Amino acid sequence: MDIGLPPDVFHEPDTTRSDSVSLHSTGTGHTHMSDSHSNTYYMRTFGHNTIDAVPNIDFYRHTAATLGEKLIRPSLSELHDELDKEPFEDGLANGEEPSAAEEAAAALAAKEAKGGTIKFGWVKGVLIRCMLNIWGVMLFIRMTWIVGQAGIGLTIVIILMATLVTTITGLSTSAIATNGFVRGGGAYYLISRSLGPEFGGSIGLIFAFANAVAVAMYVVGFAETVDVDALMTDELNDIRIVGTLTVILLLGISVAGMEWEAKAQIVLLVILLAAIANYFIGSFIAIESKEPKGFFGYNTAIFLENLGPDFREEETFFSMFAIFFPAATGILAGANISGDLTDPQSAIPKGTLLAIVITGITYVAVTISAGSCIVRDATGDHNDTVSDTVNCTDAACTLGYDFSICKEGGCQYGLMNDFQVMSLVSGFGPLISAGIFSATLSSALASLVSAPKVFQALCKDNIYPGLGVFAKGYGKNNEPLRGYVLTFCIGLAFILIAELNIIAPIISNFFLASYALINFSVFHASLANSPGWRPSFKYYNMWVSLAGAVLCCVVMFVINWWAALVTLLIVLALYIYVSYKKPDVNWGSSTQALIYNQALTHCINLTGVEDHVKNFRPQCLVMAGYPNSRPALLQLVNSFTKNVGLMVCAHVRTVTRRPNLKELSQEHARCQRWLNKKRIKAFYTHVFSDNLRHGAQFLMQAVGLGRLKPNTLVMGFKNNWSDGDMRDVEVYINTIHDAFDLQFGVVLLRLQDGLDISHIQGQDELLSSSEKPPVGSKEVVVSVSLGKDSESDSCPPKITTNQSMIWKEHKIGQLKLHKQTKSPLSLTDQRLLETSQQFKKKQGKGTIDVWWLFDDGGLTLLIPFLLTNGSKWGDCRIRVFIGGKINRIDHDRRAMATLLSRFRIDFSDINVLGDINTKPKKHSKLSFKELIEPYRLKEDDMEQEAAERLKAQEPWRITDNELELYKAKSNRQIRLNELLKEHSSMAKLIVMSMPLARKGTVSSALYMCWLETLSKDLPPLLLVRGNHQSVLTFYS
Repeated sequence: MDIGLPPDVFHEPDTTRSDSVSLHSTGTGHTHMSDSHSNTYYMRTFGHNTIDAVPNIDFYRHTAATLGEKLIRPSLSELHDELDKEPFEDGLANGEEPSAAEEAAAALAAKEAKGGTIKFGWVKGVLIRCMLNIWGVMLFIRMTWIVGQAGIGLTIVIILMATLVTTITGLSTSAIATNGFVRGGGAYYLISRSLGPEFGGSIGLIFAFANAVAVAMYVVGFAETVDVDALMTDELNDIRIVGTLTVILLLGISVAGMEWEAKAQIVLLVILLAAIANYFIGSFIAIESKEPKGFFGYNTAIFLENLGPDFREEETFFSMFAIFFPAATGILAGANISGDLTDPQSAIPKGTLLAIVITGITYVAVTISAGSCIVRDATGDHNDTVSDTVNCTDAACTLGYDFSICKEGGCQYGLMNDFQVMSLVSGFGPLISAGIFSATLSSALASLVSAPKVFQALCKDNIYPGLGVFAKGYGKNNEPLRGYVLTFCIGLAFILIAELNIIAPIISNFFLASYALINFSVFHASLANSPGWRPSFKYYNMWVSLAGAVLCCVVMFVINWWAALVTLLIVLALYIYVSYKKPDVNWGSSTQALIYNQALTHCINLTGVEDHVKNFRPQCLVMAGYPNSRPALLQLVNSFTKNVGLMVCAHVRTVTRRPNLKELSQEHARCQRWLNKKRIKAFYTHVFSDNLRHGAQFLMQAVGLGRLKPNTLVMGFKNNWSDGDMRDVEVYINTIHDAFDLQFGVVLLRLQDGLDISHIQGQDELLSSSEKPPVGSKEVVVSVSLGKDSESDSCPPKITTNQSMIWKEHKIGQLKLHKQTKSPLSLTDQRLLETSQQFKKKQGKGTIDVWWLFDDGGLTLLIPFLLTNGSKWGDCRIRVFIGGKINRIDHDRRAMATLLSRFRIDFSDINVLGDINTKPKKHSKLSFKELIEPYRLKEDDMEQEAAERLKAQEPWRITDNELELYKAKSNRQIRLNELLKEHSSMAKLIVMSMPLARKGTVSSALYMCWLETLSKDLPPLLLVRGNHQSVLTFYS
């Protein structure tokens, strides 16, 4: 019998593609998934008979994922576009194009996958490393002395305080490590991906350096405990010789690979555990021969005597804490090799927290044990027994020994005097020495491995230029051999110094600074309330993490206040450096999330605040087209809006064809990057419309967020208006009218050579680093039109495959665009390029002439004031020109001076022009007449009906009645141009009240002629007209 197709196939006829499932490699570390179905429909699972992909973990991998190949889900275009449209070939339409770094990482990941990389579980990779690093030499040679000084009670308090700090840090580390996949880099990776490159870069460098110097500290500690029967040279040189040989041996183990290093760690752990067990076993074996040296076995009297403190030689509780705390560090030993762990998200929390618990219990057990069976002072003399004539009250007296002579000093045994007392107590003394060797060597080995791993991750991110040479890895485990050599050299240098008493506290503070930032990272991420902060480890609290960060900072100053200051200064200096360099990375840090959160909160709060004249800021909607088309316009506006007001670079795209909406997001990002690269603090936005006027209307109504909304429209003067279509002039003038209708202020900038360089910018435009070709490629072909396009603006270069423009890299590290057959620029274009950059540089001494002829609320005066407050225009003086009567010039000058002083605006001169209304010169009037002649209606020369029809078809034409009605105003513009040439021809910038034209009465052609006549043959000119609401006030 026939079996029909299932209903869902009939419902989705457009989505059925083929009869097999295929994976298409893109060559960039991704695989593009194209779905399909076979004839066995009912045996298929859901999702195999449609292009639309079901949820899959491989869609969410990074390009360089090591656990699987990244798949690319079908793009929206492939699912939504018409069937006759070709889908994207590379499957990268979703905006996830891999960067060059990602491609390199993907290649490395593929190489590792083929080579069988060695990975460690949570026991071998984290637990063992952390325990070995925490159980240092302090356990064997300083723990008992601290018990003697602080007593059992306070020593336990010291241990608990240190454990509290490390436990909170461990919880914070676990939270960060389980908030997504963790790669290599340890503390640097955790902090940088949480707080951003500024904190991560500063901590990563000093953390790697601290680990490198820690190698020297542990090796020197080992060399000092080596018991040499015969002195080779002298004590200092012996330390150098033994230390050098030791660090060479450790380097050999490290270079041999992580597998050999892990085996060495296990051997050292076995020795260390045997030494600790040896001590506890020996503590239960009371030997009479050891009693003169202070060891009597467990005794209540000894416990009670050692329960309280007995500080000597100016030691205090905090000095004991400072000495002990380094023994509790080392909790990041496992996290530091996060890239070598099988499952870092699971291994780091379990291994780190369990290591803290085990080592903490061990320290407390040693404290109670030593304080219960060893007295503080002992002579070591069998003859110092209790005498009937001596009043002896110490615990040793109850056991038959009188050590009261030790109060005068000179005794060599007991908790207070013998650093090797654990060897005395143990069942087999040499095993304690082996434990000391194991503790020091294991810590040195862990540091020798951690430093290169962290440094390699830092160098891979290219935070500090020039360090990339250390990012290279070798072998199947990507071993940082160059980092090993560098760490060896740093460690060896400090071993040869052999005096680490000064550098040691700085190293401890470096580690503590890392702990503080890890805790702060968790607090910061929780405070930012980012949806991306979802750690699977739930046993953390943002306030506990904040307390941990504060505790770490307090401990830094408790251990050594000057070292803490040095650490903070170094971190601050590196933070400032990285912030200044602004590395081109985006890791989705909590800093970004918090900035967004604060910005959103403040925007919402501002919506309930009424406008006030004292808080007025010019918030400019700049009609610039593509940002690189009119750089002078953007640079000038940026000079008075930077750090003061909002600036939006608006682009009205007038197209007759359907816009390519797929490319909009990428194009938007390119334009925003151009603004950022040029350090222009502005937002880019665009809109599609049939003409400039309608697009500007959309922008003026829709752009903005709450109170962060433009209030001033800024446009370039239409220099070539007389050579173009007068319908464009009609649109241009009506756009100005629309701005006034919407209560916007209007600013027009005129440069005599023009503003638009879109037809030539392709030859000299420097392209952003994000548009450089991938590393390793010799050339990338791009296409740029050097002529006017359909949108009257230049388009950012788009990468294609078959056009005639080539990227070439210059020595200066920038990429310039060249034509294969390069044609020289004309003199006009050369001058236009020069003038387009005139506002980019510092202006030097000169004047800004303000022609404040009409009171528009003060915007004409405010803009020059803001300009002179900036660095570029700071050397310029403001000259004010106003209109007045000849018989009261002094009075008008004093009145204006009073007003300006009340406005707190500095000025150098006030000029009152009493001859504005005099008639202009004949040749000026003749020039104006010639200018308007082509645009007159001349209705007297035709029939009324024909004149009305022509006026309806061409509303911009000037009627005779209109010309006569506004004759005086026309003469005023002519006369003002003469006065401008007379008084302000040498000004750096002219800011002038823009004449108004009554809507519906003054034609567009006449208004354009007024603006042309007023502004021609002058230095850079800003025509300004506010919305006639006050923007200046003299009230407090």
